[in-house]
Order: sequence, then C-alpha cells, then structure tokens
Amino acid sequence: MQRQHRFTLTQLLSFMLLPVVNLSILTVQSQNLPPARYDGFVYENRQGDLNSILVEAFFDPVCPDSRDSWPPLKEALKHYGSRVWLVVHLLPLPYHDNAFVSSRALHIANTLNSSFTFPLLEEFFKHQEKFYNAKTSNLSKTSIVEEIVKFATVAVGNSYSSAFESGFNDRQTDLKTRVSFKYSTSRGVYGTPFFFVNGFVLPDTGSPLDYNGWRSIIDPLVGAKSSQSINVPHFI
Repeated sequence: MQRQHRFTLTQLLSFMLLPVVNLSILTVQSQNLPPARYDGFVYENRQGDLNSILVEAFFDPVCPDSRDSWPPLKEALKHYGSRVWLVVHLLPLPYHDNAFVSSRALHIANTLNSSFTFPLLEEFFKHQEKFYNAKTSNLSKTSIVEEIVKFATVAVGNSYSSAFESGFNDRQTDLKTRVSFKYSTSRGVYGTPFFFVNGFVLPDTGSPLDYNGWRSIIDPLVGAKSSQSINVPHFI
C-alpha cells in the first residue's frame, strides 16, 4: 500500500464518528447535556473536599468484573473513612443485553431515595446471573422491565413497586441513564470496571483490583497529604 493511502487510527475514528458527533450536536437540547448536576452516585453521601482523595469507579451492574471489584474497594473505603470518597458512574455495556435497564433502575432508586442506590447495586452484583444474556434471551423487553421492577422492590421495599413502574415510564430516568453512558465515554472509558483516582486513570483498568492493590495506591497519597498539612504555615 502506498504511503498516501495510509490513515492513522485517529483519522479513521474521526471519519467514523463524524456523523455521530453531528447527530449528538443536533440532539443536545433533547438530551439535556450538559446535565443539571454532575453524573454519578456518591457512596454513603460521603462527599469530600479538596483535602480528600476522590475515587471514581465506572461499573456495569451486570458485569462480572464490576461485581468482583466492589468488595475490595468497599473494604478500602471502610479503612480510610472520611479521607477517601467514592463516586460511582454507570457504563451500561452494549454487549450486556440488560445493562441499560439495570442502570436505569439504579437511577430510579437514586431518585426515590439516595440511600437505596448502593443496596440495589449490591443486589444486582449478588444476583446478576438472573439478568445475563442467556437467561433472558427468550423474554420481551417488557417482561425484563417487569422482572427488574420486582427485583428492585424486593431490595428496597415492596411499597415502592408502583414508584419503580412509574420510573420506567418517566423519560427523565431514560435520559439520566443515557447521560451516564455519554459521560463515561467522554472520559475515555470503554469497559468496566474502570477507576480514576484524583482525576487520573489507574493502569490495568478493566480488571478487578484487590484490597492490597487499593492500599498500595492510596496509602502514599494519604501520607503525602499528611506531610503537606504538617508543613503548611498558619497565618493570622
């Protein structure tokens, strides 16, 4: 192949994505972008400040690797307490048939009561095989939504059954789930789990990180912040 006919990967992607970009520009208003609030769910409402270490996790509720990465991350958060805070973003992967509807259920739960979000996420992780592709291949989309509603109400309380049903008929929960997907891809996230610490992507993303791995990453940052606080002069 002659040199003048070669294209870089970036150029090829630009040609492929140009129609998508133009379409997204035309539909920004209907998609409510940028959103009214920052995407993501804050774990235990533990919002930090500039002196806290921020971990951002990108999960798919029906992704086995996302499931496996949650217990060690949760253990690390318990260890560090208020020194570390977590924001979870959802990336419903297109090859997981029920990822979008599961993610939408989490947005509905968060709208009803933010304390419902992580218990429901953990229930998805615990029983996610119920929503694997093969298990639902013969079910209609309506039937899957009905199953998700039943599943979610068992997790958060049967009294919320009608609220979840209404949530799946609310256009806003659909848009919030789309915003989560678009936000994730805007950060260059292409799989789950993906992790950022203080805004920087961790290496070897896409695979679970164990508790010792989290300690090896966060311990030096906590130590650096402690030494900085000791050396900061105080002014009257």
